[in-house]
Amino acid sequence: MKFLFDLFPLLVFFGSYKWAGSNEAIAQAFINDHFSAIISGGVVTASQAPIIIASLSGIVATAIQIASLLLRRLKVDGILWLSLLIFVMFGGLTIYFHDDNFIKWKPTIIYWCFAVGMMVAHWGFRKNLMRAAMEKQFALPEEIWHRLNLAWMTFWVVLGFLNLFVAFVLFRTDTGAWVSFKVFGVTGIMFVFIIAQTLYLTKHIKDEA
Repeated sequence: MKFLFDLFPLLVFFGSYKWAGSNEAIAQAFINDHFSAIISGGVVTASQAPIIIASLSGIVATAIQIASLLLRRLKVDGILWLSLLIFVMFGGLTIYFHDDNFIKWKPTIIYWCFAVGMMVAHWGFRKNLMRAAMEKQFALPEEIWHRLNLAWMTFWVVLGFLNLFVAFVLFRTDTGAWVSFKVFGVTGIMFVFIIAQTLYLTKHIKDEA
């Protein structure tokens, strides 16, 4: 359930984009009738409507996600607040300028924020964030904690560049393909990376034991 909860805004973004893409005229009319005040020029074309619907839906879904935690008196992670902030900023620019280039930058900015946060913690405060998050679950040699931290830093940086390549080079004229990559491609890449990491750590956990 937590996995689905974490993916909720992403699934809403994907689902709303696909719906609007299949119903462009309805999506266009809805945007022009209800959101013209926050759109440059007051109107959007039918082809621009899907990404605007998706951006609006993603922002609302992230806000609902945070509100549900607050209502249950649960802790809202800083990552979730950061995600909402960046979603509002880049989604808002996408909506106002009806330009999908802004929302395409959102994943990269988030990935690079993760990387920078880990770098600052590591080199600025001598704190290994991966160790802080995982050391209660198992023990590892100091060298392995260091490698794990560096691996995640590198992963976030590379994933940020990969998103830019897919968005602005590989699928430069196909926003729908980028949306699918954002949902399925990135999720698959993360799954493979975590599996590889788990196999690597299992070996060293056994050695340590």
